[in-house]
Amino acid sequence: MKISATDSILPSLYRLQQSRPETYDTWTLEFESVDDNDGFSFAPGQFNMVYGFGVGEVPISISGDPGKPEKLVHTIRSVGVVTRALCNLKKADELTIRGPYGTHWPVEQAVGHDVVIVSGGVGLAPLRPAIYHLLSNRGKYGRIVLLYGARTPQDMLYTTELKRWRARFDVDVETTVDNAKPRWHGNVGVVTTLIPRATFDAHHAKAFICGPEIMTRFTVPELQKRGVPIENISVSLERNMKCGIGLCGHCQLGPAFVCKDGPVFRYDQVQSFLSKREI
Repeated sequence: MKISATDSILPSLYRLQQSRPETYDTWTLEFESVDDNDGFSFAPGQFNMVYGFGVGEVPISISGDPGKPEKLVHTIRSVGVVTRALCNLKKADELTIRGPYGTHWPVEQAVGHDVVIVSGGVGLAPLRPAIYHLLSNRGKYGRIVLLYGARTPQDMLYTTELKRWRARFDVDVETTVDNAKPRWHGNVGVVTTLIPRATFDAHHAKAFICGPEIMTRFTVPELQKRGVPIENISVSLERNMKCGIGLCGHCQLGPAFVCKDGPVFRYDQVQSFLSKREI
């Protein structure tokens, strides 16, 4: 079902096709439309409002492949009543979804440039559609670099895909963890430690960042040290959303509403507000 801007506020009925665990508290859910099988069109970085019957509604970034609209995919971390109920859904269970909403990763503006993707924890989920798009249109871009960090190896998302992407010769994938047991043979440290040794043309690179706010605060200066212009850095603030249409005010950031004006922003447009406490 292709959803336009005029009817995206109306909920549509979906049925769970498949559910698979990513980590101990995070699940990837695939849905199919109950009413229509034309597919769900969205741009990388947009989100949906997902409603579980009897428990409530939450904004969740879409984490599937924009080139495969027949599958609507959300990766959800179980952190509250609603998300816990969604993660506990069984095959054929139904819910409603409205969307897509929000701005998207500037993949069109990145054509002809190197692209650096920096992610932490579940922040890889909102970036996965952009990765799919970049790899599906590989010839349009320069180097593609994915830097991903997690607390532990067990907290990493999409481990099978990460291995598959790392095996490609046309994309650079580096991962790191904050804490690891002896059997871990990869990098140890925060994700920003990967930036100085990554290979890309910094002065002509586009950077996409999604992760905890503290990660973003340290990632941007590291990219700037490499020479990435601040206007070429985009961030997703999707964690701050609540109602999805700017009515509740929970996601207000200075004059902007994350759900209406974001969740993807050019960093220089929100830098002054992110640096202030209590905003």
